[in-house]
Amino acid sequence: MLDTFHEVAIYLHRFHNLDLFQQGWYQIKISMKWEDGDGTYVGIPSRVVQYEAPKMGSDDSYGVWRIDDSDNSFSTQPFKIRYARQDVPLSVMIAFNVSLSNREVQLDCSIQAHRSHLPCLNYQVPAKSGVIIKFELIYSPLLEKGSELQAILSTSAAAVHEFRIPPKALLGLHSYCPVLFDAFHSALVDISIHISLLKTVAQTFQKKLPSNSFTVENIDGKFPDKSTKGFGKVVKEVLLVKSLLTARDILLEEAQKLGRAIDQTIDFTEFISQLDDTKLFGSLLQADVSSTSSDGKRPEFDDSQKSKEKESLFLDFRSNGALQSLSRDSLLHFAHTIGNQNHYLWNTFLNFHRANKTKIMEYLRESWANDRRIEWSIWMVHSKVEMPHHFISSRGDEVSLHGGLRGKVSVLRKLADDPAQTAATRAELHRRSIAQMKINSRSIQDLQIFGDPSSVPVVIVERVINAPRRSSSGNSYFGQAIQRAPSTLLTELSSASIVSGANHLQNGRVLKIVIFVHGFQGHHLDLRLVRNQWLLIDPKVEFLMSEANEDKTSGDFREMGNRLAKEVVSFVKKKMDKVSRSGGLRSIKLSFVGHSIGNVIIRTALADSIMEPYLRFLHTYVSVSGPHLGYLYSSNSLFNSGLWLLKKLKSTQCIHQLTLTDDPDLQNTFFFKLCQQKTLENFKNIILLSSPQDGYVPYHSARIELCPASSSDFSKRGKVFLEMLNNCLDQIRSPSVEHRVFMRCDVNFNMSSHGKNLNTFIGRAAHIEFLETDIFAKLIMWSFPDLLQ
Repeated sequence: MLDTFHEVAIYLHRFHNLDLFQQGWYQIKISMKWEDGDGTYVGIPSRVVQYEAPKMGSDDSYGVWRIDDSDNSFSTQPFKIRYARQDVPLSVMIAFNVSLSNREVQLDCSIQAHRSHLPCLNYQVPAKSGVIIKFELIYSPLLEKGSELQAILSTSAAAVHEFRIPPKALLGLHSYCPVLFDAFHSALVDISIHISLLKTVAQTFQKKLPSNSFTVENIDGKFPDKSTKGFGKVVKEVLLVKSLLTARDILLEEAQKLGRAIDQTIDFTEFISQLDDTKLFGSLLQADVSSTSSDGKRPEFDDSQKSKEKESLFLDFRSNGALQSLSRDSLLHFAHTIGNQNHYLWNTFLNFHRANKTKIMEYLRESWANDRRIEWSIWMVHSKVEMPHHFISSRGDEVSLHGGLRGKVSVLRKLADDPAQTAATRAELHRRSIAQMKINSRSIQDLQIFGDPSSVPVVIVERVINAPRRSSSGNSYFGQAIQRAPSTLLTELSSASIVSGANHLQNGRVLKIVIFVHGFQGHHLDLRLVRNQWLLIDPKVEFLMSEANEDKTSGDFREMGNRLAKEVVSFVKKKMDKVSRSGGLRSIKLSFVGHSIGNVIIRTALADSIMEPYLRFLHTYVSVSGPHLGYLYSSNSLFNSGLWLLKKLKSTQCIHQLTLTDDPDLQNTFFFKLCQQKTLENFKNIILLSSPQDGYVPYHSARIELCPASSSDFSKRGKVFLEMLNNCLDQIRSPSVEHRVFMRCDVNFNMSSHGKNLNTFIGRAAHIEFLETDIFAKLIMWSFPDLLQ
């Protein structure tokens, strides 16, 4: 008998406080269990290695790490969190042993096929079930200390995050694993997980070859009959040898790959030179043949038959048929030898990891980010469309729309269906296909996403390919600002902000700033979940959660835009001066994220004269359900009634402006004039997030596209709308940026958990879902990280 176990080594690099709302004592608790088990925690902590002494003050830590035998869990040393974006280095590795000795798992399907005539039987074989790793965030208020602190920490879990290690990964894995808790406990634990299949070290095995040892007589790949003595055991040992061989190969290959990636190669030359599985197999097979008596137990072969038999087995000694040709003792000897090799490789890797932990973590994190783009594409549907050359500009004009459709009749036919309903139906069909999908990957699965794949938002990404612009005016000060010499603009910003000299500019820092702007009656932290994802992708970014219009979103957009512009200019100048004092400023990348009418405030601020010198630094614009074309064609009657009440009872100026009722002449309204301003022209990347379930913002307005109602409206209102649309698209089509990325992303939430209530009926639930869930942000932002950096 040869006992094996999976060793799951979890390296905790650091705890990073993104946005914990409460100061206090925190610690991380880790435990694991079989996915199909009875809930018993089966991972047993076997060793703890503290790579470095914690770099915390005496008041910032308490006690030591702890192992609890009652649930086989490991808990880190409690540490104190005082402020946002605080780093706590942990530098500890905990190894869990997940034993297979008591597992009863179904035989592999390929093996079942060899004995399909037999009833379904269970044997003790390497796991075919996944393992669940549970991370708990334990919290205690700052007031508690001593024995009271320990008592509270041991019983109070503030948040939980679980991951699934699929069966494939249990044979070997090296992966980054970011542990992020919930929206109210936004903290990141940087973790890497390393797994291998090992044999019990204490076991020794001396090969014995008695004359009556059991040998499988069938060497043609078939299993012996069920009645044959030792049938179940030889099957288990064959699978065990194959699993150990696979684990060894993965461990060797991944260790070499990691070494090359961080330019610290592990020298396995001597080990590989002594590695000859075929020779080992041949010697065991020869010993079995020599020790088998000729009394009928095994048929006699002449030399030519023996030669052919051995040759066929050596072609693939890992096949079931070849391994079955060995006696049980030889199989165990084979497994014992491979197990020793695994131990050598595993211990070599752990020493290598300890010496290069930071570089390995950085490489695994980069690999994880690249892999997520592929893995999370399950929930994303990609397409490309061409930017239309022009829309109707007057009642009698012709139109060219999406591929050259001509005439108003074609447009009406094209837009006969409700685009929002069509998009929702398309997303629902994709969601149903996900529910039928069997996900069978080797990657660690985040159960916040993979726990219920059908509940994850479906994102339909439409990448718009630019076309030549319809017209060019170049009369506004925006166009003139782009044509001015860079040195003039830089001088205007601050004489000391951008350092002079080519060498300093080349070596200086690129200052990346993101401004987040809330919506109607919103809070400055409304977009914190999107901000947190941005910070995870680019930790060096500076951000401003705008407070200039908090509790002031009912007035004139011009006033709100001016307040935001002043706030942004003050913030940018402060950051520029700080960077200049610390070594030099090479350039600036200024990005904006807005929710709902926050997008209107952003565009109004960009039209303010004090923002003119900064327009050339605009980088990425993320619009989250923004009414860019106002509410001229809003089909939500209940929401329209609410807008009417706000205008009548509270005289809310911004609502008049949104509905283009702030002036009797539509061409003199705020929104019409805003669309004439070049507020989008200077962004290098424009991402419009919309949702067909959002009843608070017209679908076409959030996507800046034609709507069915406007295409059949030949009144002045229809003409004004189309002119607003053309003006916005002309800015995006403008050649002011050489390679502009323009994407429309439809986010379709699973609203089943909300039930049927007023919020879902009027479309408010989806509008707020953008602020209360970050899964859609993960999918989009990690799929296009180059647009954010």
